[in-house]
Amino acid sequence: MTRLSRRDFLANSASCATHLALVAAVTPPLLRRRWTQGSVGRVVASEPFADLVQLSDGIWAVISKPLSGDRTTLANGGLIAGTDGVLAIEGFYQPEGAAWLAGKARELTGRWPTHVAITHYHADHANGVAGYLGIEHPVVRATQTTRDQVLKRNTPADDARTAALNSAVLLSGTENTRLDLGGRVVRIVPRSGHTDSDVSLELDDPSLVFCGDLFWNAMFPNYVDALPIDLSASARALRRTRDTIYVPGHGAVGQVDAYDRYVAMIDEVERAARRAHEHGTPAADAAAAFSLPDSLGEWTLFNKVFFERAFTAWYRELDRQ
Repeated sequence: MTRLSRRDFLANSASCATHLALVAAVTPPLLRRRWTQGSVGRVVASEPFADLVQLSDGIWAVISKPLSGDRTTLANGGLIAGTDGVLAIEGFYQPEGAAWLAGKARELTGRWPTHVAITHYHADHANGVAGYLGIEHPVVRATQTTRDQVLKRNTPADDARTAALNSAVLLSGTENTRLDLGGRVVRIVPRSGHTDSDVSLELDDPSLVFCGDLFWNAMFPNYVDALPIDLSASARALRRTRDTIYVPGHGAVGQVDAYDRYVAMIDEVERAARRAHEHGTPAADAAAAFSLPDSLGEWTLFNKVFFERAFTAWYRELDRQ
């Protein structure tokens, strides 16, 4: 695992990496394990930084273990295989994470990934993308906004990452992209909410959604770049009426109960932020007084700065109205 300096790590505070690091520092070991262990799928490979979980024939989810302190992947991701190609989802935090997943793709499917999709620009999802460009050179796909933000904002600078993204095939920011892997079609759907340019990766058979950071399972999300009104709309748009597997950007694989709990949680934040904004309460004071109701169950949160980020994001939106 490449060791990053504290300065480089903290420079990525606009991503979720620092958010996760702050949680990891104070999370008990039992809760760390519980946060990533789900009842969906079968673990086929396990490393200190992530598990690879088979969800269906030809579909695997990377469930990262960021609370362990290992920064190789940090974010979740996955593989979707067809008869003609293999899609790897996310570039992860370090190139070693992407290289590990590419090697698992070859081991499990007989081929290196042919395509790579990045859901948004944050460093834990994008900085390691050059790790795929080893034995083979898959087609990297990202929206123009995501590509431009990675190149402009993410640190430390990396020539290999820059080269990988400069040669990327750009996804539409307004229209779905249909990716035929041979017997399996993936829809890449442009969305926003966690950032101003997110995408989800969606399948109909089986009904499955790789949500990126539009869904966090059992951990309070990072609102640092959030557009909360769009986040609420995107979360509702991802919700299906039939049994569906949801792969979050962080946390265990979820089904409808976990997904609905997440939507209820962001709704609770919205109600509290709107009420406080209407009464003229400063965002920091409103956040300090806020707590999630017991009815929403347990959420990993040990620093109220995360609440303050959420209220600040809502105040930005409400001040524009």
